[in-house]
Amino acid sequence: YRRQHTKETHLSKFNRTEIEAVLGSYTKVLFVRDPFQRLIATFLQGMGSSPSFSSFVQDVLYSGTHNGSVAWKPLVSLCQPCLVQYDYVVMFGFHKQELGHLLRRAGVPVESSLPEFTDTQVQWTYRWLSEQMFSELSVQQKKQLSYFYRWDLAAFSFSSSFLTD
Repeated sequence: YRRQHTKETHLSKFNRTEIEAVLGSYTKVLFVRDPFQRLIATFLQGMGSSPSFSSFVQDVLYSGTHNGSVAWKPLVSLCQPCLVQYDYVVMFGFHKQELGHLLRRAGVPVESSLPEFTDTQVQWTYRWLSEQMFSELSVQQKKQLSYFYRWDLAAFSFSSSFLTD
């Protein structure tokens, strides 16, 4: 696209025709992760100043989508999957299969390009960790989180999410 090398990198700087041209000239890949797992990862990385996971969740719910961090905002509000037609949606936990497919489609030799993935171990660890963290939350917090992430849960198939129960 003719303006791709300008300093304007945010789509909001373009008009609608230019946005369509820019988006049409790229392969669009969206990486998604269960919102509850995103919360846990954010908490464990120390991005919240709360002493417990429960109080961290309360801070997230209080900040809402307008004042919240990108680390925990609902994906639908960040990536606009209803407006942008992504070519690929890659779910966390399926990186090995999905990235191999993407690289083959791009003509990249897969054997030499992919790092070693431990998706199975990661999924088991996050399942255990999710159970522990989820048990810390009140029934009210669980309901509020499910409501907070309702559009992500509707847009993506997080079949094993604690928030869908």
